[in-house]
Amino acid sequence: MTNNQLGATLDATNLGKYDQLVQACLATGAYCMIDIHNFARWNGGIIGQGGPTDDQFVSLWTQLATKYATTDKIIFELMNEPHDLDIDLWAATCQKAVTAIRNAGAAGQTILLPGTNFDSAATLVSSGSAAALLNITNPDGSTAGLVLDVHKYLDTDNSGTHAECVTNNTDSFQVVADFLRSTGRQALVSETGASSDATCLTDFCAQNAFLNANADVFVGLVAWAAGSFGSGYLLSLTPTKSGNSLVDGTLASQCLVDTWLNSNGTASPPAVTMSTTAAPSQSTTSSTPASLTISGGGSGGGMESEVVGSSTMIVTLATATADEASVLLIATGTPPPVRASAVATLLTAPSPTPTRDGTASNVASSSIGAPSSAPPTTANGSDRLRVPVEGIILAGLLAVAGFTGSWYT
Repeated sequence: MTNNQLGATLDATNLGKYDQLVQACLATGAYCMIDIHNFARWNGGIIGQGGPTDDQFVSLWTQLATKYATTDKIIFELMNEPHDLDIDLWAATCQKAVTAIRNAGAAGQTILLPGTNFDSAATLVSSGSAAALLNITNPDGSTAGLVLDVHKYLDTDNSGTHAECVTNNTDSFQVVADFLRSTGRQALVSETGASSDATCLTDFCAQNAFLNANADVFVGLVAWAAGSFGSGYLLSLTPTKSGNSLVDGTLASQCLVDTWLNSNGTASPPAVTMSTTAAPSQSTTSSTPASLTISGGGSGGGMESEVVGSSTMIVTLATATADEASVLLIATGTPPPVRASAVATLLTAPSPTPTRDGTASNVASSSIGAPSSAPPTTANGSDRLRVPVEGIILAGLLAVAGFTGSWYT
């Protein structure tokens, strides 16, 4: 977005390509999320902690917020999966970004606040992330539209790289839910996923049923990964094509769609009513949540979407390359009573190039598969293989790139 120059002006050509994808997302009538996918790093240096300066990070967000300040259906995710950092310093960095976004005129958009340790629900409270992030405010002192960002997988090391599920995460999410209720705040589970192993069919369903039952504090979840992920990818939730319809696999239909359709919870989407440029309103907007499945059409094919239900949707979407990619997103809470389906072509783009968390390494071939070299070691042992895709809540799509050394959204 800045052609590898810290603090530089957004490149007009690259921003123009990116904006084509944003506009395609907005044209669906859904909310669209912009996600900076750099793990709080640039060439290994942590933002505001020896790496890029806070001012350089703020410059990026100021320009993005200015670009989309008058676009109501935009959500800003400050950063994907920060890790191994000083959480108090990081919260101070996030505060500067929030202030800059609001002062740029984006007064009504929701902003997602990420904690350390890859946003893990298991450590969000114990690491001090939750408490530190809740101190962040809008310029007027309010916290309207400021929502905690949470991730959690179900395998042995929370990496999403093992077939067997060893937990349903309900204990971890209960801790987060209790904290959120005690503070009057909400969170988005913007990444979670599981394989088709028999253990996951039980645990993934239990986890998502729990999130739906606690929709007062968990406004939605994102299931990694549907769409352009090959069927050989461990966590693939890609639906199959049957004529003009998309058919979900067992894991998606039972643990995502069915748990949502059978929910008795009441979701309150993290929308904010825009009032003035400097001070967003405290009031929020509620709507019946919807579900949207986006499926890539293969190399050179169209990207298609199947809408389940009819109501306000949030489609989260961001990319550096406009590569075709998608994820299944389910809103928590009570679904609409009538399930209607529609298929619409969103865009045509080439298949994505896989990348790895926090590095620029790629995989052995064009298919989603084993890495070409030994994975890097992280604080929690995770080594989650990525493609340029990232999703978020209340039905939608997010395509992102996670290379270091450049600002990617």
